[in-house]
Amino acid sequence: MSTTRHMVNRQRRLAAVKARETPAPTPRAPRPRPKPREKAARTARRSVPWIALLALLAVLAAAFAVFAHIRAEGERDLPALRNTALTDTARTSEVKGTVGQAVDAVFSYDHTDPGRTDKAADKYLTGKAVGQHREMLAQVRARGDRQKLVLSTTVTHSGVEVIDGGRARVLVFADQSNTSTAKGGSATHAAAMFAVDVAHRGGSWRIANIDTFSR
Repeated sequence: MSTTRHMVNRQRRLAAVKARETPAPTPRAPRPRPKPREKAARTARRSVPWIALLALLAVLAAAFAVFAHIRAEGERDLPALRNTALTDTARTSEVKGTVGQAVDAVFSYDHTDPGRTDKAADKYLTGKAVGQHREMLAQVRARGDRQKLVLSTTVTHSGVEVIDGGRARVLVFADQSNTSTAKGGSATHAAAMFAVDVAHRGGSWRIANIDTFSR
């Protein structure tokens, strides 16, 4: 019994000595709170990847917008790709020459031979242009015999804007003189500018529409 007590007392003494020799844990000092500038810097560093990503998305969006614009412009310019007025010089010259002859003929009138203008209209006009021409020369015909009128039209310049297959558009500049050969008659001169749409019908170009740019 005494031996057991002796062992217990010895273990207690050893534990006490060990406890005295083990240093007490040093309390941790509290971590200093980051200053506002340091906190802002850390936040900025964390934000850099997001800013870079947003910048990349903005660049991609701008690139897509440019691509879409170019593609839309290209689609709008498809008719221009079919315009052979700039590439087929022989056909352009043919259209220009025919229109010049047609305008000179259909817009000239002599009260002594009105049938010549009618024949020119039958040869060079088609579609809507037939009625337009009739309306334009109505007053000249009405006063022709009484005032003995002679109307002369001469094309001075012309330019083929578009040739698309069997259709074309030509801008025309012309000089016109209207002379009354009756007693006391007079003469007037004027310049005219208009456009004609022509169509290839029956192996030749014919004026299908006359655009005087009037509203």
